[in-house]
Amino acid sequence: MDWRLAGAVEQGRAIAAGQLDPVEQTEAYLEAAQHSNDIYARLTPQRARDEAMAAHQRAKSGQRRGVLDGVALSWKDLVDTAGVATESGSRLLAGRVPDRDAEVLVQAGLGGSVCLGKTHMTELAFSGLGVNPMTATPGNIHDVKRAPGGSSSGAALSVARGLAAAAVGSDTGGSVRIPAAWNDLVGLKTTHGRVSTRGVVPLCRSFDTIGPLARNVEDCAHVLALLEGRNPPDLRDTTLRGARLLVLEGLPFEGTREKPVQGFETAVDRLAKAGAVIERRGLSMVAPAMDLSGILFAPEAYGEWKHLIEAAPEKMYPLILERFRSGRDVLASDYVAGWHALADYRAAYLAATVEYDAVLVPTAPIAPPDAQRLLTDRVYFETENLLALRNTRIGNILGLCVLTLPTGVASCGISLMGAPMGEDRLLRLGMAAESALV
Repeated sequence: MDWRLAGAVEQGRAIAAGQLDPVEQTEAYLEAAQHSNDIYARLTPQRARDEAMAAHQRAKSGQRRGVLDGVALSWKDLVDTAGVATESGSRLLAGRVPDRDAEVLVQAGLGGSVCLGKTHMTELAFSGLGVNPMTATPGNIHDVKRAPGGSSSGAALSVARGLAAAAVGSDTGGSVRIPAAWNDLVGLKTTHGRVSTRGVVPLCRSFDTIGPLARNVEDCAHVLALLEGRNPPDLRDTTLRGARLLVLEGLPFEGTREKPVQGFETAVDRLAKAGAVIERRGLSMVAPAMDLSGILFAPEAYGEWKHLIEAAPEKMYPLILERFRSGRDVLASDYVAGWHALADYRAAYLAATVEYDAVLVPTAPIAPPDAQRLLTDRVYFETENLLALRNTRIGNILGLCVLTLPTGVASCGISLMGAPMGEDRLLRLGMAAESALV
């Protein structure tokens, strides 16, 4: 068995049973990752070996700290690592070396996990496509000429290509879920504020979240628990029988391409056959809430990065630079009014969906586009990027937790949107849905 392709929890249980040595497994990952410069921005070999050896010793003495003790993870290159460069995929931050680990990395270390290194990402996390001509662009798992999805591009490919047991990424508008969906993984967008972002390079602090990308729902549940320093939810005896699921009609299907719809509808049929009760209708507050995106995301992102960007704009990929600058002329009065309106839309959404266990949408309305064309065709880049982020951003703008699952159709995911701070309930539902979709 090639343990590099096994899930994180499966590896952890094998370590506990004495079937897998964390030192040997870490060496296998490091050896394979040396030849994957398009996925890892930089490895942390000495740290990984030290952490693996400590996990090995705990396993031998019966003192393991949890299921993921000794399991190797990759970390998106916006999570601070003490003494190791953290550059957020941008030349603006070249040579930036933090002096301490991010809180989530500290917590993961306390749980015994192994840090393999830092994965490539979209520049400053501000695109859903995953292409980055300023550093590197990983190739999609199905076709290296297709976009990997972003901004957690390297995170997804580190798992999909057997270069990490699971990955930690970030999601501000879809950056965990799009690469997860396009590479047939499970991805969890956590509720804003649930997982610490202290020591994480920000894009838009009002929306930034940290979450896992993994091979299955159980792995996502355990990685989330690791990041929070708590026990994972009980995922045993889950069922879809009687679960009420709402297919959100309207905006999520506007301009959606044939293949993602095919994957989504195939998945919905399987969920219904497994006992879920499916309803379909639109919700009137979703479109106007989404219309606020332009006056909420870009102004905050530009405000965060204005001085560094304008001091050296030539260091940025022009289309990402334009995305940031699109926020510079938004009036403060419009920004404040937008947040006030959004609070009302969020309350209306929660009231309208309280009777459902989850709301369903296609994770991305498009399949992975041609990566090279994205870099040479401005209109194509802008059109595909806006569409790629359209459905995932619903979860961010409305403050939800969201789980994306593979549908069985390559690069097509189905998203289950849950109530804020409802991750445990969503993961239990996702476990049952995953079984139905296999």
